[in-house]
Amino acid sequence: MRPTIVLVHGAFAESASWDGVVDPLLDAGHSVVAAANPLRSVKSDAAAVSDVVRAIDGPVVIAAHSYGGMVMSNVDPGAGEIIGLVYVAAFAPEPGDSAFSLAGMFPGSTLGDAVQPTPRGDGTTDLSIVQERFHEQFCADVPEWKARRMAATQRPATLEALQEASGEPLWKQVPSWFVFGEEDRNIPAALERYMAKRAGARRTIEIPGASHAVSVAHPEATAGLIREAAALNVAV
Repeated sequence: MRPTIVLVHGAFAESASWDGVVDPLLDAGHSVVAAANPLRSVKSDAAAVSDVVRAIDGPVVIAAHSYGGMVMSNVDPGAGEIIGLVYVAAFAPEPGDSAFSLAGMFPGSTLGDAVQPTPRGDGTTDLSIVQERFHEQFCADVPEWKARRMAATQRPATLEALQEASGEPLWKQVPSWFVFGEEDRNIPAALERYMAKRAGARRTIEIPGASHAVSVAHPEATAGLIREAAALNVAV
């Protein structure tokens, strides 16, 4: 049975950020689910993705972008037959790490200067990227028309989610793969290299000149690595 691929978007994005990745995976015979990541808290977001995985029969590969890596890392290992994790310009935390603490480990992130806060009635604070800064900050290597659309449709994440500490990460039990951009302005490439080495990644791809929006600007490379993860020890 070919694994089902579960795609988890990150902050300042939404499920359509995987559009270019979905078709190559479907063409390869995989079922694909682009999960809706609530972007409210690591714990509750991971519970929501765990429920998606729990409903799938057979092996599952999860691929996550950006903050989605925090969520993927905290998915319940008993939710299903999870055989691989693909970090796409994503955080891969140790216990106690938050997205904020990781982003500050190495120089290079300019995200803090590009976000704007919106207080919510429940006492939390939403963060979004200022639309006029979105192209430069998030996806410098995609066409301007697409960047405008991505900026307009971005989904905010709570400040609290980005500050929340990780539990025991799933990558300690499940093989991992990493792909990221050399010119990522959200998660520095130096941090990605560090996290990939720490996680014992099966393979790490650094795309020259690529931005944070790897799944949008480089969908074939992203899909290819996901297919590689799905092929590991799986009879087809």
